[in-house]
Amino acid sequence: MNRKLVVFVPPEALEEVRDAVFEAGAGRIGQYERCSWYAAGTGTFRPLPGAAPAVGEVGREERVAELRLETVFPQELEADVIAALRRAHPYEEPAFDVYALL
Repeated sequence: MNRKLVVFVPPEALEEVRDAVFEAGAGRIGQYERCSWYAAGTGTFRPLPGAAPAVGEVGREERVAELRLETVFPQELEADVIAALRRAHPYEEPAFDVYALL
């Protein structure tokens, strides 16, 4: 069974994150590879005490341009894909979802 990864990425990190998850086995659909979709939006967050934000300051709400990146991967590669995402993503705590595809 396949999974869909949805992750929010700053525009300048898009290619690095895509490359990392593709190298881990994501993005294959039939006879195609490096398949993904992305769209622009705005992310919001407020770092709490103890955080080490890549953007902004502790205690201050931030609004940042981000891209919603989506791709698919085989269920058995989930740990590898998530590990690659975390290594490549510039945020301390990247926001992402994994969905089962039926």
